[in-house]
Amino acid sequence: MKVVNIFLILLFSMGIQSCGKKTAETKPIRKNITETVFASGILEANNTYNLTAQTDGYLVKISFEEGDLVAAGEIIAIIDNKENRFNTQSADQLSRIADSNIKSNAPALQQALSVIELNKLKLQQDELQFERYEKLLMENSVSKLDFETVRLQLESSKSNYKSALENYKILLQQAEQNAISNKALKEISELSLTNNNIKAVVSGKVYRKYKEVGDYVKRGDVIAQIGEANNIFAKVNVDESNIGKLKLGQIAIVKLNSDQNVTYQGELIEIYPAFDETTQSFICKIALDRLPASVIVNTQLQANIIVSETKNALVIPRNYIDFGGYVQEKGKKDKTKVTTKFISTDWVHIISGIDANTTLVTENVAENNLKTSEVGAQINR
Repeated sequence: MKVVNIFLILLFSMGIQSCGKKTAETKPIRKNITETVFASGILEANNTYNLTAQTDGYLVKISFEEGDLVAAGEIIAIIDNKENRFNTQSADQLSRIADSNIKSNAPALQQALSVIELNKLKLQQDELQFERYEKLLMENSVSKLDFETVRLQLESSKSNYKSALENYKILLQQAEQNAISNKALKEISELSLTNNNIKAVVSGKVYRKYKEVGDYVKRGDVIAQIGEANNIFAKVNVDESNIGKLKLGQIAIVKLNSDQNVTYQGELIEIYPAFDETTQSFICKIALDRLPASVIVNTQLQANIIVSETKNALVIPRNYIDFGGYVQEKGKKDKTKVTTKFISTDWVHIISGIDANTTLVTENVAENNLKTSEVGAQINR
């Protein structure tokens, strides 16, 4: 049968024959019943997150304990990662060298400028030589071969001077690129070094401390669990067959497994939109009207979310109906088929087949020993 959860508040009076008899009889009665969806879960702080290590190494300092309040950005633990320190120092030195190489007095740039100056002087000399030979050629004072030699020398000087200028530009560009690259590496190394300091991401209360000083941690290891200090709710799992009955604002009755004698009232404030594959259920959030005197997150709990109420429902004890849905009326030979809505280990909600005037009998008297009382029951349908 399909299972739902019903909480019945009943005052039930029934006729019971003496203890020595093998049969008992009763009549159905009408009472108000309330249908609830059962859900189990835990206490959880709002905006709970796991603070994790961002690098590998030994924990050399922890400055928090469970229950402490921490501020966003506060350093609450330190990891000793020597590699990060060495990389940062090396990156800083390389960055300073790269910065010096783009200055005008950098050795490579000074050498390139010297080459430019030499080629410039050579070009000026060859230009003067060409002009002189050009005049001499017009006066037929030099051979054409000598003139061509001077002209070729001038072209070579122009090419060398241009190459020297281009070489300087290339050297400067490479130096600038190297400076940018080393600056980025320095910033990355500095960021890696800051990962040695474990900082609280969001302000809150430390609910769990997972590591101690001296522990070796790897990147991604959880150091602590942090959440809001005064915003605790019940996080519950609801079966997919019942999720359609839930609506925001419904009232829930919550009991903590650590103290079953205390009942808390809550309100359904959130239904997560996605099915949780891990728990194979839907996750819901219940806000409690008050908090336990001593709040311990992850405390297991049980909740009954009220989804409907039925007024003046006809009910009979569970031991008066068999598993086929038949009851035995007094004075009749054959059993009567009844239509039921809710069935629990103690009570049955009858829809049709009998009425309040029907007298039922049963030989199943082992469980028929209830006195007039207030009863809460989990119902099956």
